[in-house]
Amino acid sequence: MENPTGAEIPGGGAAGVPLPGHEELVGRAAALREPLWADAAECDRSRRLTDAVVEKITGAGLTRLLTPARFGGHETGTRTLLAVTSELGRGCCSASWVTGLLNAGGFVVSLFPHRAQEEVWGTNRDARIALVLGLPSRSVEETGEGVVLSGRWAYASGSLHSDWIGVLVAVPTEAGRPSVHIALLRRDEVDVEDTWFFVGMRGTGSNTVVADRVAVPRHRLLPYAPVLNGETDGLVDEGHLYRNSLTGVFSLAVIGSLVGGAEAAFAYVRERAHDRPVAGSTYASQAESPTLQLDLSEAAMKIDTARMHARRVADTIDEFARAKVNADLETRARVRMDATYVARQCREAVDILVTAYGTSAFDESSPLQRIWRDVNVGGRHAGFGMGIPQQVHGRALVGRDPREISFLV
Repeated sequence: MENPTGAEIPGGGAAGVPLPGHEELVGRAAALREPLWADAAECDRSRRLTDAVVEKITGAGLTRLLTPARFGGHETGTRTLLAVTSELGRGCCSASWVTGLLNAGGFVVSLFPHRAQEEVWGTNRDARIALVLGLPSRSVEETGEGVVLSGRWAYASGSLHSDWIGVLVAVPTEAGRPSVHIALLRRDEVDVEDTWFFVGMRGTGSNTVVADRVAVPRHRLLPYAPVLNGETDGLVDEGHLYRNSLTGVFSLAVIGSLVGGAEAAFAYVRERAHDRPVAGSTYASQAESPTLQLDLSEAAMKIDTARMHARRVADTIDEFARAKVNADLETRARVRMDATYVARQCREAVDILVTAYGTSAFDESSPLQRIWRDVNVGGRHAGFGMGIPQQVHGRALVGRDPREISFLV
């Protein structure tokens, strides 16, 4: 199999079955765009993806992009993950966001010991894994065989449709300083509280996972820092396809949703420009107005810019993974900044488009207002916000260690 840059990616299908290529998988995602668009308003109203949407995405194999081939996964490069989620985002931002993060869950599980991977995928190649990358209020007790944990983890995108959930826990050590691990929990071991009442990305159902004295065996605990930093040497097999991937996998999992949403908003405004009047003017349609033309041009350039930076994130991840080389701090800081810049360009493009379209963009029946809410909420995810990515990048550019101000580099 080859990725879009032409460099070979290792891996082959289970039992000799050829893996689907980049174009085929993106084509499957494109074929779902209309059904997702049709269900997007219901996902927004009910604050969760419809069962039909989840079944379509899963049935198309689009939650197995980063799953090992030996378990029926596709073992794609991350450029394919970006292209697939961008296509899905043109239909429904929430569906794309969840799909991206479920694939990130597959990426993480592929780094766990083989015993854990067998438990997840041994009897279900479509097992879906949600991730919550925030430390909770929690209790963690060491046992001889692992840990017993209790806690609450908010903003668990995809938890409503998952079979497994990965959460962060601080495991006690003999040195006295806790070590942060990813703990892999079965969905039936935890509760999911309905706490996701946000104005955008409502369909993600990013509720709160609650565990009460759940026993987690040792093989379902994985050190978090090496995964986050793309430094899993000695932790996973040397031949592992994603061993040297970056923290960028996590941001890449969601920025496709923002790019796709911005592209959908652009197409919606552009297609209707020839039939919409310009209030208070003699123009026959918006398409005749120089103001609308300038706005479309500006929005198009912002979306193009977002797309190019997003592809650079994907290509950088794939490059280091293929070379089996750990990325330096400046590269990692730039990748985080790239993703942050994608989010900003998408927000700004959608703002231009809804203003150009007019007040009716904010009618509840208009898909533009839903996209506007989704992109503005998703684009303000903690990984992109509060000026930290800019500080991290700038610090690396002057030769300082950005880890002094942020663990997420």
